[in-house]
Amino acid sequence: MSDAATPDQPTVGSQRGNHPSMTELRAVSQPPTVLGRRNSEHWAGALYLRKGSIYITRALLPTGISANAVTWWIAIIGVGAAAVLLLPGWWPFLAAAALIQFSIMIDCTDGEIARWRGQSSAAGVYIDRVCHYVVEASLPIGFGMHLDGGPAHAGGWTILGMATAILVLLKKATGDLVHVARAYFGWPKLSEDAELAAPRSGGLRSIRGLLRFFPFFRAFGAIEYSLILLVIATIDLLRPLGSEGLLQLWAIIGVPLAALTALGYLIAILASSRLRPPAGS
Repeated sequence: MSDAATPDQPTVGSQRGNHPSMTELRAVSQPPTVLGRRNSEHWAGALYLRKGSIYITRALLPTGISANAVTWWIAIIGVGAAAVLLLPGWWPFLAAAALIQFSIMIDCTDGEIARWRGQSSAAGVYIDRVCHYVVEASLPIGFGMHLDGGPAHAGGWTILGMATAILVLLKKATGDLVHVARAYFGWPKLSEDAELAAPRSGGLRSIRGLLRFFPFFRAFGAIEYSLILLVIATIDLLRPLGSEGLLQLWAIIGVPLAALTALGYLIAILASSRLRPPAGS
């Protein structure tokens, strides 16, 4: 989820005070146009994170902290979650999952602050993207180091984690490069129209429809990845031998799965209308 103030929002100063009521703050910072976004609004944000983020937003407004400064905390907390994974045992997986939840809640907060103050910026969007790249790449690396027994013993599992991280970054870059290509030709900002993102081929549309029931392509988002690790670590903990065999299996499977996700995303983009000239151009 990306909740940085978006480029189509005006960059203007705001005369709103720093002590709004919750009703006022929700009306401005969590409008239906934000909560109803098809792609940008993460399922966890819509389901429960927004319920907590608005209170953080209200607490931060009187401090005068900028939305961009808040955005950096997405990476700080997210990298902290990856660092926790370097420690042995089951509890680091619980702590990492909790920290990632908080990180994404902060991702909601920065945009809410920007909307309340009417202070969007291209820098805010850029920082938000950088933070998500850093967090989503850090998690599989931290996981690999956990399986190796820490940074001092980095070896094969760490290499697998780094390979997964590279593929995750490739997938994210593939998506962001759509906006770069459109900007290069002076086309308007990509809308969230479902038809625009849908494959033009009927066969690919059918495959895309089936993937809604098997959304493996979401496995490497920060929230999903941390929760998957927590579930697998818990199952490993409850097994008679208490080994990390299932975690090791996930580390192995993660590489080809991340590669398939990146390749599938590339095919989906090229097969859609996202890179076709907009009507009237």
